[in-house]
Amino acid sequence: MNTWATWTTQGILAGHGGVRTVEIGVIKGDLTVHTMWIDGEARLTVQYSGALDWFTVEGSPVAAADEASAREVHQRLVEAVKSDGEAVAPQG
Repeated sequence: MNTWATWTTQGILAGHGGVRTVEIGVIKGDLTVHTMWIDGEARLTVQYSGALDWFTVEGSPVAAADEASAREVHQRLVEAVKSDGEAVAPQG
């Protein structure tokens, strides 16, 4: 039995450091963060708000044993994006 959940937070104004992605490096500006929790992993992606392309956040996927843990990972990434440092997938 597969258990899954998703969360999306739109309209995040990235801090000075932006978000490091696997595919294109750092992105900044008005961003949307999406997390999909499936098979014990939180898979974190980001896009420019309103764009079509999604990019994998550096360090994703993150182990998340349950839905609550995955939701916490999502929220920690949202907060990291808002901060001035370069955001990557939160670990541990």
